[in-house]
Amino acid sequence: MHQFSIGMHAKMVQLREKMDFGSRLGKMQASVRAAWATIKNPPALKVSLTIGKVEIVTRTTGIGISNNLFGEGHLPYADNPAGGVLGIYVSVARRRHDLAKLLLDTLRGRWRQSAHIEVHQAGKAVLKIHSPTRKFSAVLDGELIRLERETTIEIHPGALNVLVPASNTQAKAA
Repeated sequence: MHQFSIGMHAKMVQLREKMDFGSRLGKMQASVRAAWATIKNPPALKVSLTIGKVEIVTRTTGIGISNNLFGEGHLPYADNPAGGVLGIYVSVARRRHDLAKLLLDTLRGRWRQSAHIEVHQAGKAVLKIHSPTRKFSAVLDGELIRLERETTIEIHPGALNVLVPASNTQAKAA
């Protein structure tokens, strides 16, 4: 897993998938329309998130969990893929204005300075959804999936072996 999220991101993906687009540009335009529609009517989930021995009980518009902490000053991705921790991001924004500001801060790489997000890190997180809705969705590495009421996310540092070419080997032209 690279990235897991519930709330706004999942709703945006659901809305975008219902739209027609035939190109990469069309998908980008659909994403902007879906983001705006989500900001106008954001989801509000009642959840508990257990991080280590701490349990956070909150009402949130979204939670994102990444394989390692996101770097600063750019779009969200991990600067250190071998960091060995989950990056846990809880949106505390509820008003449209705050959600729009959080989205812009994220796109500009300034999400860490935002007053509308809490950042945590851990090796394991247990997410429990207490909202009355029966069906929940999440986004896992860009794909929409069904979500159970309780989900455990745990990092396994060093579990993935990656093969790379030797640094002195040159690709031969075909």
